[in-house]
Amino acid sequence: MTELTLSSEPVSDSAAPVDSRLQEAIALVRAERYDAAAVALEQLIEENAAIPSAVWHLGLVRLLQKQEEEAQLLWTMMMSEAAPDQLEPWTTELSNLLHTEALRQQRKGQAQAAWLIRRHLREVNPADWQNALHLVELELELKQFQANSLEELGLIEWLRTEQPAAAEMEHLSTLVKQLLETIPYETAVIALVQAFIPRVEQPADWIDLLLAAAYNISSKIINYSRAIPYAELCHQIDPYHSATLLRLSAYYQDSEQYDKGIDFAERFLAGTQTTLQRWMGTAMLLRGLMIRGGQWERVTATLQDITALSETFLAEYEFKDDQLLDASILTASMYFYPYVSDSPRETRSLQNRVAKLYQDDLTASVKQKSDLYIPYPQAPLVRSVERKKLRVGYISRCMRAHSVGWLSRWLLHHHDHDRFDIHVLFNQQIEPGAFGREWFASKADSAYAIEGDILGIAKTIREDEIDILVDLDSITSDLNMGVLALKPAPVQVTWLGMDASGLPAVDYFIADSYVVPDDADEYYAETIWRLPQTYLAVDGFEVGVPTLRRDDLGIPSDAVIYLSAQIAYKRHPETVRRQMQILREVPNSYFLIKGAGDSESVRSLFLQIAEEEGVAGDRLRFLSRDKTELDHRANLAIADVVLDTFPYNGATTTMETLWMGIPMVTQVGKQFASRNSYGMMMNAGITEGIAHTPEEYVEWGVRLGKDAKLREEIQAKLRRSRQTSPLWNARQFTRDMERAYEQMWERYLEG
Repeated sequence: MTELTLSSEPVSDSAAPVDSRLQEAIALVRAERYDAAAVALEQLIEENAAIPSAVWHLGLVRLLQKQEEEAQLLWTMMMSEAAPDQLEPWTTELSNLLHTEALRQQRKGQAQAAWLIRRHLREVNPADWQNALHLVELELELKQFQANSLEELGLIEWLRTEQPAAAEMEHLSTLVKQLLETIPYETAVIALVQAFIPRVEQPADWIDLLLAAAYNISSKIINYSRAIPYAELCHQIDPYHSATLLRLSAYYQDSEQYDKGIDFAERFLAGTQTTLQRWMGTAMLLRGLMIRGGQWERVTATLQDITALSETFLAEYEFKDDQLLDASILTASMYFYPYVSDSPRETRSLQNRVAKLYQDDLTASVKQKSDLYIPYPQAPLVRSVERKKLRVGYISRCMRAHSVGWLSRWLLHHHDHDRFDIHVLFNQQIEPGAFGREWFASKADSAYAIEGDILGIAKTIREDEIDILVDLDSITSDLNMGVLALKPAPVQVTWLGMDASGLPAVDYFIADSYVVPDDADEYYAETIWRLPQTYLAVDGFEVGVPTLRRDDLGIPSDAVIYLSAQIAYKRHPETVRRQMQILREVPNSYFLIKGAGDSESVRSLFLQIAEEEGVAGDRLRFLSRDKTELDHRANLAIADVVLDTFPYNGATTTMETLWMGIPMVTQVGKQFASRNSYGMMMNAGITEGIAHTPEEYVEWGVRLGKDAKLREEIQAKLRRSRQTSPLWNARQFTRDMERAYEQMWERYLEG
């Protein structure tokens, strides 16, 4: 560091005019001749009385030469010599210099240099809020933003305690929009926005942006507690805003605040004016009732209302240029039918018509607004001549530590990359987590998170030349339904996540000879592609260390333990009644009940039916959910018999139960959702426990509870099946899926 004394001696008569020499030095700085500028400024300062401007510029030169300590020392020494009336103008002068240079560096594309200057300007003048805002913008540009910097810079507290000036509000608006579009999920960003909105003159103008941020948080990173504050801000701005009420209903339901979720659905319904609004509001109310669990009489009545409103809307519908139907008319309205009744012919008839209406409305709207996009099969095939391999794309929001992720990962694991080019499209996260990276991204030839509107995503899929697009989510994902409806791939398939969607743009639904009945082709819109053995196989499951013990639960060592681990909306009261009848007939038996939902509602449902069936409530144990999937699987081992749900069976839970070698009882129905466990048990090589009527369900439950030898025989069968059955042969299953893809492609080429 050069030693420099800030002299207070007068300027010598022989020296050139100070102003002229200072301007020459400043010109050297602007020309970025920093070494020469430093020499000139040092000489000027040593020969003349301390000139603040020269010191400010010399400090700037040292800063640009990355000599930060020397720059700070120069400015500090100069400021220490300021008289009381000089401190403010000197601070303003230095601040203006640094601000101007930061802007110049940024215009040149030197964001890092601009950030460095602004960081030191922050030290000089902490109350320069414009500078603080510029700092955040630069950190975002440089991808070095830390959310805690909003607090460290004092921006949140400033907004809470002061009304910014007009220019500052304009700058703030730009920054807040940028934060909402990029990292709205950061808690500090949420706090900043909460402090900002009350300062805005026209807060209603921000509702759409705030709701978009909330949607991105809920759908991309699946964090409802961080989506709620944005929706609540919108509610404060406009308590009657319909989209806000619907969003709040969904977010509170998904964050297990069931009563609030139902309350917001009822508020929305109170203000509805059209059939469409009543339809969507009633669907959201049903969702809240189902997720909470227990209120089945109200559920049944509400589902009847949805059916009537669906038929009314289908009859009334006319295409309107200014009203694009949302995928929720399909995903929200149809989702819960299979949980309430086993009536696939009627349900699928309605669902197919709703799906077709949604697709027709969407494609008509896109056609009006964009002549550049044409769905298949009208569009010519886009495929590079030199490419020989089939390109298969998997699109899902569940390629993570989720039921769909645990089950589908083995297909990705065993794919033959010599014959297939595998693309993975994550639609739920900005970046996949560790599970998604390990089991999906790393197994694919290409993997990326899809963002933007459905038309943009469809165009991306088209540009990627995906031959066969496989949807893992069906009507659990609005985004998937929108993308698939635009038919971006020549062949489109639904597999695994739920029953088929009914969209005309989906060509095939993957099944097997068990999971859908022989007459199902009569009422599916899609062609059912039955695989030769099983529509699903895995190589196994990771299992943790059990945390449940009989003595901790107050259950005798010789007692028979039944278990059911399912979400609340699978707990149909008629099935609960059958389960209580089983318990009544098996002395010294206990029932463990576990799963998501409102614990009090579920407890009340079981205890009421237990009392009606003459079963003491102290034979029921209501368990909290396990911390991890591995703990859950390990704790299944406490059960002697697992009792399945109906009309919506277990799927992942059934696979886990069979892998753990535990006998189970299931009732077979007519719909996909009520035949999953049946198919899995058949493909695991066991028929014991498969019931075709409610009475058989009770009979099997009682028999398995009383016959310990039979249970042991089933356990032995299940252990042996790990080496022999199709259910545990994911490699062969993958070959079957690949052959299906090839045959689908051959059919497409044949027209």
